Formats: sequence, C-alpha cells, structure tokens
Amino acid sequence: MKIVVIGDIVVPIPLMKEAAESLGEPGTVTVVPVLWPAETRQEFQKKAHNIEKNGPTAEMVPEEAYREVADADILLTHFCPVPEDLIDAGRNLKLIGTCRGGMEHVDVAAATRRAIPVIHCIRNAEATSDFAIGLMFAETRNIARAHAALKQGSWRQESRNSAYTTSMCDMTLGVVGLGHIGKLVAKKAAGIGMNVIAHDPYVSQDSLDQAGLAIRLTEQEELFRTADIVSLHLRLTPETEKMIGETLIGLMKPTAYLINTSRAGVIDKDALIAALKNRKIGGAALDVFWEEPIAPGDPLLELDNLTMTPHTAGNVVDALPKSPLLLARTIKEFWEAGKSDMVVNQRDLKG
Repeated sequence: MKIVVIGDIVVPIPLMKEAAESLGEPGTVTVVPVLWPAETRQEFQKKAHNIEKNGPTAEMVPEEAYREVADADILLTHFCPVPEDLIDAGRNLKLIGTCRGGMEHVDVAAATRRAIPVIHCIRNAEATSDFAIGLMFAETRNIARAHAALKQGSWRQESRNSAYTTSMCDMTLGVVGLGHIGKLVAKKAAGIGMNVIAHDPYVSQDSLDQAGLAIRLTEQEELFRTADIVSLHLRLTPETEKMIGETLIGLMKPTAYLINTSRAGVIDKDALIAALKNRKIGGAALDVFWEEPIAPGDPLLELDNLTMTPHTAGNVVDALPKSPLLLARTIKEFWEAGKSDMVVNQRDLKG
C-alpha cells in the first residue's frame, strides 16, 4: 500500500509519516513524503486564508505530489490543496484524508465522481465546543464588555440587554448543524441545564435518542423563532453560503443571540449588521470573519451588542501535533465499520 503524505510548516512531515505508517503492518506500507512549502507561519496563514476563500485551485500544489500520487492508494494532507487535477492524477486512489475539519482545500465533488471517500478529523472539536459555550456566557452576561469598560475606567453595570439578562440554564439553545462539534456543544449545553433543540437534515431523532443525547430536532424556521441562543456549526458550501440571512435572522426573538464559530460565509454580513444596529436581536458573538484580520473601520467594530474574538476557538497547544494520528485512527475506524460520520461525501457515495 503506497501512501503519499503532504506536510507543511504547521503539521510537519514526520507527524504525517508516523500516522501513515500506523495504517498497516510493518513492511506493508510505503510512505512517500511531500512538502507543501511556506517559509514562515505568516506565509502559511496567508495561503490557507486564500484557499478558505477561493477553494483548492487558489494555491499551487508541488509538482512532486502529482508524480507520486500517480500510483498511490491513499493521499493524506493537512492544508495542501487537493484540486481535481491532482485527484485525476491518482489513478489508483482509494481514499483521501485530511487532518483538519474544514474542507475548502479539497475538491470533494471531484473525489465523489471517482467514488473516492474523503475523510477528515475534527482535531479541535473539544476546544471549539468549549469556546462556543464560552462565547454564549460572554455575550449573554456581558463579560468581555464589562472587562473592556473597567480597563477604560468605567464601572459599567448596565448593558443593552440588562432588561432580559438571565441564567443560561433558563434558556433554549438552538444548534444549527449536528456534526461532531455541534453535538459536543449540545451535550455541554444540556449539562448546564439548557433546553436544546437542533436542526440538521442529515441527522435523525432516532440516532440522537439512541446516543442518549437530550436534543430535540426541529425545523430550521422553528429553531430560529424559538431559541434564545442560536449556535452555528456548519460547513461553508454553495448551499450554506449566506444561508443565515435576513429571513432567518428576522425570525429570531429581539432578545435572542447568534453565535458563530464555524465559517463567516454562512451568515449574510449585511443582514447581521442591520439586525444588530436596529436591535432586531439581542446580540451576537463571532470568532470568524469575512475578512481576516478585520480591517480598521469595519462596521462590526462599532457595534456595542457584539462580542468578537480573532478566530481562536480551536487554538489549543495539543490539537495540531495530535491531528495526524487522530486522522489515522479515524481512517481505521472507517475501515472496520464500513462507514463514518467523518467521511464527508459518504451520502453521495451511497447514492
């Protein structure tokens, strides 16, 4: 079995190679390493952000990858793009894996046309779900706002939401997207005592009940009308781009909050800004943005009912080093079970 691994400055080749070697018995796996070059982490982040915005053809793939993938069985990458022509070059490819959650760098549709499973791992799921809960506390209880006021010499005890501030255990959380992170957020919210509802067209109530998760599935419109807090956990796809716009935000209570730790593009920025400016909703908290870093003068910076953090929800020290081995473990579980929630095109492969 030949496995091509593409490492980079953030997830280096030795970590990728170790993970690939664990996928077979000694002597049965040939691992070929390829480097996706970036001189600095700043250069890497610039390339990564370009891919997140513009897809797998936005950045160059090393020529070596095209040569080596020609007779490979498996291709594993971190952030190096996997465009259609690289997939087509891999005549024997049986699986593509990436040790991150986002799929902007992989042409999943091209892999699906070749009936190649594409598998990912949510390396920072616990960290991101913790952070999402933290943003809920920060926005609903004005924690960051009060801190900023104190640093500026103001003893601020009143905020825009003071008339309806309450304990989170008395709130209903609506989770949009019940992938790995969405389920963790729901589970942690239920542990706080929140009533949890959710919308995900690909998840059944029976599966949630069997897993012992205290989540009630509902239609999307009902969720936005009912929830006191709406937390987004969506992949950015052509179908989800700007999905959270004027119509859905317009259904929310004037006391409700919108939390986003997934991708900025799932929200219509103009619609959100208008709703916050006009007090159509209680507030929002964002860890992801349409342009990163936020430019000076961005209207988001003027809002007093918005908590913002600089895309740090998943930043924990052990997530990156563990991610290749987590991917390898996820692949082995997929091989054993014949299915996995981490195969992003599983439904389409079945179809």
